[in-house]
Amino acid sequence: MKTIAILTGVLTPVSAFAATGLIENGSSIFVWAFLGYCALLVVVQAIPAVLLFTSMVKVIVSVITESFAV
Repeated sequence: MKTIAILTGVLTPVSAFAATGLIENGSSIFVWAFLGYCALLVVVQAIPAVLLFTSMVKVIVSVITESFAV
């Protein structure tokens, strides 16, 4: 009985890995170029947003410091 329990414990993970199989990626260079272009668009659009946010914070900080200065 102990032997069956040991074999079951050893063989169960092996069958789980065998059931998944090999996943192949059939993407061509054009798919990767398109995804890279999309990532480039996202990054380029994020630059003005970061500049706007930093300038907004600077204005808010300057208004707060001027209101406290007597």
